[in-house]
Amino acid sequence: MSFRFLDLPAARDDLRADVLAGLAAQPKSIPPKYFYDAPGCRLFEAICKQPEYAVTRTEHALMASRLPEIAAAIGQVDCIIEPGAGDCSKVRALLDALHPSQLIVLDIAGSALAQAAEPLAHDYPLLDVTAIGMDFIHELDAASPHLAPGRRLIYYPGSSIGNFSPAEAATVLTRFRHLAGEAGQLLIGFDLKKSPQQLHQAYNDAAGVTAAFNLNLLERLNRELGANFDLAQFNHYAFYNPQAGRIEMHLVSLAEQTVTISGQAFHFDLGESLHTENSYKYRPDEFGGIANSAGWKQKGEWVLDGFAVQLYT
Repeated sequence: MSFRFLDLPAARDDLRADVLAGLAAQPKSIPPKYFYDAPGCRLFEAICKQPEYAVTRTEHALMASRLPEIAAAIGQVDCIIEPGAGDCSKVRALLDALHPSQLIVLDIAGSALAQAAEPLAHDYPLLDVTAIGMDFIHELDAASPHLAPGRRLIYYPGSSIGNFSPAEAATVLTRFRHLAGEAGQLLIGFDLKKSPQQLHQAYNDAAGVTAAFNLNLLERLNRELGANFDLAQFNHYAFYNPQAGRIEMHLVSLAEQTVTISGQAFHFDLGESLHTENSYKYRPDEFGGIANSAGWKQKGEWVLDGFAVQLYT
């Protein structure tokens, strides 16, 4: 068994600086990467189990039904790299099918990542597993020194690419292109455009789990930055913007109020929103154009019930 955990705080995040800058901006916003403290990770896992949120179930069904075909298209791989690996559950199917010698998993929630990744080293004794706690979006090159030589596959499932604007997604995919190397490949999943009503329901589940996930961001700021957000004075608000092709998630102030963080005061008007996340939806050809602009060439595509997986070289 081979397992390493590397925590790279210099390549991870600056919660205080990002939050203060986001609240000082107009409109106010906070990067969605800060959803994922330990409670946020648990709430996101619960979101994936809600009946209204079909992305995770559909992706699992697609991968289970088409895995032999997908593995054949990928071919021999020495290293799998999974940015934003979370609970490390999705990569297991690829490990079983491709038998790489090295797995690199990256996530901003470092301690949770380590707990999820270490069992992989037990279950795959011939696999060299490295978990790196880092902000892979901005500091992806920090992972490069830990990569062994060989043919690399970057695996980015779950429609996480939808959290970025098309221009930002192109930048992320360009960084993936650089990390993968000349012979590298990319296997990526993304949610497709579909009925606005269906999308609305997915982000407004009846059990209120997505609302709790959104509000947990304020709880984190209270706990880690000494903020004084009154969670009862903010409402979860998510809707599909068809012109932009994205779900928008906000926290809307229910009163005129002032919040203090790190000695700085921020005023909220009644009805003012704090923008916490976008989730872009694409047609397959739309996403293909973004990937092409980042230097990738499509090699394969598999679609099931409004979700797509594409393979690029």
